[in-house]
Amino acid sequence: MSPTLTLTQDPEADELLSRDPLALLIGMLLDQQVAMEVAFTGPKKIEDRLGRFDARSIAEADPEEFAALCARTPAVHRFPGSMAKRIQALSQYIVEHYDGDAAALWTEGDPDGKTVLRRLKALPGYGDQKARIFLALLGKQLDVNPDGWREAAGAYGEDGARRSIADVVDQDTLREVREFKRAAKAAKKG
Repeated sequence: MSPTLTLTQDPEADELLSRDPLALLIGMLLDQQVAMEVAFTGPKKIEDRLGRFDARSIAEADPEEFAALCARTPAVHRFPGSMAKRIQALSQYIVEHYDGDAAALWTEGDPDGKTVLRRLKALPGYGDQKARIFLALLGKQLDVNPDGWREAAGAYGEDGARRSIADVVDQDTLREVREFKRAAKAAKKG
């Protein structure tokens, strides 16, 4: 991955997300019940505390020690214990199914958009919506454009949308995505 992401507005965290597909997958995993930029800085905290960042090291870490690492202030997530388990489960899946290469989810076998979406939905901690947002992030910001990716991503793949982290490229778009989410939440409350 060569484009530089600006998801967190923290240059070091964004650099890790830009160069490491596993970091991006983990950031997306953490993107629930916390601010987007907090979720996506989680991988940098893990790298700093673990001293390295790869699927095998995370998968094979002692679960209690890894949970403590995630809980250290500032915590990786507001629910560090449960998220530590999810991060390790995701990393174990990547090791078992893709030999530790997270990018293989979208590169192995020249998959189309539907196949990438199916692979993402198979990840521990990824449901339909999270998988669609991640697919849109790949297509919109990382030039990962398998055939049919926009259709597979649904509304998140729409050009010019401001629905999710896939659309955050600077402070202004971060604000626009937040406004969209607030309006959608208010509409649900009726």
